[in-house]
Amino acid sequence: MGHVTALAIASLVKVPEIGAVFTSPPSAHERAAAPAPRSSLARLRWTSIIVGMTLTMAPLAASAQRSDVEPSKQGYWWYEEPKLEKSAEQAEALVKPDIPPMAQLATWTPPRIRQLIEQQRDYAATVLTVEAVADFWRLQDFARRKARAFAGVTQLAMLQHPELNSKSANPMVGDARAELNAQKDGLRRGYLRSKASEFALVMFSRATCGYCRVQWPIVQRFQEEVGWQVTLMDIDRRRDVARRYGVEITPTTMLIRRNSAQRMIIASGVETYPNLAQMAYQGTRLLSGDIRPEQFMTGPGEEDGFFDALANGPVSATDPRALGGDLIISDPGPQR
Repeated sequence: MGHVTALAIASLVKVPEIGAVFTSPPSAHERAAAPAPRSSLARLRWTSIIVGMTLTMAPLAASAQRSDVEPSKQGYWWYEEPKLEKSAEQAEALVKPDIPPMAQLATWTPPRIRQLIEQQRDYAATVLTVEAVADFWRLQDFARRKARAFAGVTQLAMLQHPELNSKSANPMVGDARAELNAQKDGLRRGYLRSKASEFALVMFSRATCGYCRVQWPIVQRFQEEVGWQVTLMDIDRRRDVARRYGVEITPTTMLIRRNSAQRMIIASGVETYPNLAQMAYQGTRLLSGDIRPEQFMTGPGEEDGFFDALANGPVSATDPRALGGDLIISDPGPQR
């Protein structure tokens, strides 16, 4: 459309071609035949007006040509009105949930049942009718019965598969627990005594640290029980040592392997003797390569049992027995 308009205007008014501006000066005969200056000036003014109109109409013509690509943008005065989005009230329109029969509800997955219960709860809390509230509690009762049924089947599964039951490794009867704890203490003490020449404990403290005066006797008891060397290090006097081991909090108890760069913090702050002995036991086993990090919570005598994370095979892709992240045991023999 823009090209047609420009050509139509140009046909009515003779506009000198661009090339004519760069030609040689006119001859004397041409100057004599040229019209009066007033007529030339008028023609030049009209030419400027026509060119300006042509340039102004060009964007409108281009916009009309793009109408098939962007139908919603056909000019400043022709924009389509934006589509109104649904209001918050329309989006949250009150709809009564459709509650299926209980036989059909029994085939639903728990997330779907939970979603229906939440919808019915919101609906009942909005309309506040007896029937709506009763429907909500009927759904709750169904969920309760389903959970109890799952618990009953779980109990049967534990009886038929005792390896899945923690009671075999963690008895709840008082006398049995006392016997189990005594057995674990003996295993822990024997292992730590066998490592007395290889490991030591260092407790970092300050002269102004009141908690350090509570923790140090506990560390000394550990020395008496297992025969390890223990050292008290004042970080205010030995700032270089504290900086080298990265210790800032006191008291801090660290497990150190002799003639090695291996070390591990086993207590920050005051720790009871049973916990300190257990952390020293676990840390020693880890630094010695007897267990993997996944087995750090495996206590004495719990290897290959219910509380051993790797009793049934690898559980992480970093385990050498896991190839490509899959639970594939490359060596059927026992590994740690």
